[in-house]
Amino acid sequence: MGRPLSLIVNPAAGHGRARGLVLPATSALDAAGVEYRAVESLSLAHARDLAAAAADRGEVVVAVGGDGLAGALAGVAAAGNASFGLIPAGRGNDLAGVLGIPSDPAAAARVLSEGQVRRIDLISVGSPGHPEAVVAVSVYAGIPAVASEIANSTRWPGGRAGDSLVYPAAALRALARWKPATFTVAVTDGGADEFDGYAVVVANSARFGAGMRVAPAAVIDDGLLDVVLMRTASKLTFIRALAKIKDGSHVTLPQISVRRGAEVTVTVSRDMPAGADGEPLPCAAPLGAGCTLRIRALPGALSMLVPASE
Repeated sequence: MGRPLSLIVNPAAGHGRARGLVLPATSALDAAGVEYRAVESLSLAHARDLAAAAADRGEVVVAVGGDGLAGALAGVAAAGNASFGLIPAGRGNDLAGVLGIPSDPAAAARVLSEGQVRRIDLISVGSPGHPEAVVAVSVYAGIPAVASEIANSTRWPGGRAGDSLVYPAAALRALARWKPATFTVAVTDGGADEFDGYAVVVANSARFGAGMRVAPAAVIDDGLLDVVLMRTASKLTFIRALAKIKDGSHVTLPQISVRRGAEVTVTVSRDMPAGADGEPLPCAAPLGAGCTLRIRALPGALSMLVPASE
């Protein structure tokens, strides 16, 4: 990789773990003779500004954080025609996981110097009266968004070992306070599907919520989005689905259906939160009753640095 790197660090990622990953990552870059700069962001908005400036300078934009930072900066890098890299430092790290980027910071840094470029899709999402946002992994409404809010506001024990338990535990807490809702989902050329249920997940790749395979057949560079619908069932059935989602076998349950298309709209019968890549969606905080959330694939939008064997 001949261009200098701009490492944009979210110091809050992984409840502060990100700062500790910078030194082993930069040590590996020093050993490889790679030119770089590293700067901490003060917020997602500040991180976007830093990424835009790096793209303007012709640098590779590198997110040192979790999926929220990765999703926020991927769209900026794509808009600035910059390559994009990751040093995963969050709790979920689903984008890194699906692309085979190692969790070890030194190994991830070596991907930046020795890896190859892969064009991957991104997702555009917006609602009336709001500008469209670009994210990387998934958009969701219903229990996953409530669970994400719970997970982000709670300090969970166990460090990295406990990260895989964060989202299932938060989902159970979200389920306990869930109120009935009707979703209307329209997929390109597929008509509309109206149902009472718990959730809609529009996925660009298989992983979601720290490794759960919410859309096991999704491919990150096929130009399509996989749409997972969770219909009304007993809470015991939802718990059963949650247990199966780790390996993707939840899609065999009759209450789960999966559709696929390049563009999706989602409308809900009552106000509820929606999110993307582990963060609240500013255009849907909450998504109002009767308001349409428009989600579409952006094929091959991002030049992503991935392991050479990926």
